[in-house]
Amino acid sequence: MAWFKRVEKGIVTPTDQKKETPDGLWYKCPECKTVATMAEHKRLLHVCGNCSHHGRIDAIDYFEFLFDQGGFTELDANLTSGDPLHFVDTKAYPQRVEATERNTGLKDAVRTAHGLSAGQPLVVAAMDFKFIGGSMGSVVGEKIARAIDYARQTRTPFLMISRSGGARMMEAGYSLMQMAKTSAKLALLSEAGVPYVSLLTDPTTGGVTASFAMLGDFNIAEPGALIGFAGPRVIKETIGKDLPKGFQSAEFVLEHGFLDFIVDRRELKQRLANLLGMLQPAPAAAASAPAPRRAATKAHQQ
Repeated sequence: MAWFKRVEKGIVTPTDQKKETPDGLWYKCPECKTVATMAEHKRLLHVCGNCSHHGRIDAIDYFEFLFDQGGFTELDANLTSGDPLHFVDTKAYPQRVEATERNTGLKDAVRTAHGLSAGQPLVVAAMDFKFIGGSMGSVVGEKIARAIDYARQTRTPFLMISRSGGARMMEAGYSLMQMAKTSAKLALLSEAGVPYVSLLTDPTTGGVTASFAMLGDFNIAEPGALIGFAGPRVIKETIGKDLPKGFQSAEFVLEHGFLDFIVDRRELKQRLANLLGMLQPAPAAAASAPAPRRAATKAHQQ
């Protein structure tokens, strides 16, 4: 029985000799509770292999799998926020931005880049929720506007990946102005006949939903993403009624006609390539007739 029973007392293992599992090796799905290695979870693009729950990922993660060999050129990487309103809540706005930059390694809540995706030129703007909740301030609006300008000038399809809590309260009216600015830029992109695809991820809310996120030639979403203007709790408290099951989920929004389709993140790159490929006219048609409004010809891509 001594094999199963400690007969000696006072046995102490030094801390440096204890064998413990290091943090960050395992992932537990918040939906189905399936456990997988982080390496496998990353290989699946942070999608649960059992229930297909889509975890939140950062802009750089989208860039790495959307652009061929993870190669891209970032646009306006060093653009940072000012403090036009001298805003102070629990801390001064510049201090909050500086602390967030230090903790996240980001300059603001969106990153923009261009490169080749499945062999086709593509401009991508992707939001980072970990930077003040992905809130839309003047830098976010300016970087998106400049990315749209680049797409229009080079006649390259534009992909917007939204993930945001809405407008940034520390910039008040300056933040709300970005809704009009980005919408106006997208109108110019439309007039130029350059395709715009809007991908809504979890969560996409507030002024972002009310502006550029819902203005795509194609509005698509990841499964299970929360999409809306005000949050479900606020709406329920306002109307005093229980909300429908799955309210504001991507599936609910699709059913009510506000999305074109829902796409699994693991299929996103190929689905985008197919979608943008369909917008290119056949060579014979291109030679005999003007290009359709939404077509991106080979000449456009050069």
